[in-house]
Amino acid sequence: MIAHHVLFWLKADTTAEQKAAFNASLQTLEKIEVVKTFHIGTPAPIERAVVDTTYTFSLILFFEDLAAHDVYQVHSLHKAFLDEFKQYFEKVIIYDAH
Repeated sequence: MIAHHVLFWLKADTTAEQKAAFNASLQTLEKIEVVKTFHIGTPAPIERAVVDTTYTFSLILFFEDLAAHDVYQVHSLHKAFLDEFKQYFEKVIIYDAH
């Protein structure tokens, strides 16, 4: 199993409408056949020194194996999301774990 956790910090001038479109496009990634588990989130209202709440969106995907992860990376839905929305990224951090 491969966990793919992506944290997005969107640019400060991203509008509410653009954030909604970003979220809607993220949701299309669930349709990629190799995605086993899928979750989109925003920072939970938890105040602890070790909890980072500075990101805008969190995307967590689980894949059966590294080969499935690799299929996801080149999938047309993933590429379409990146092509349309990477302009809004201020920062992106990805944590992949097996």
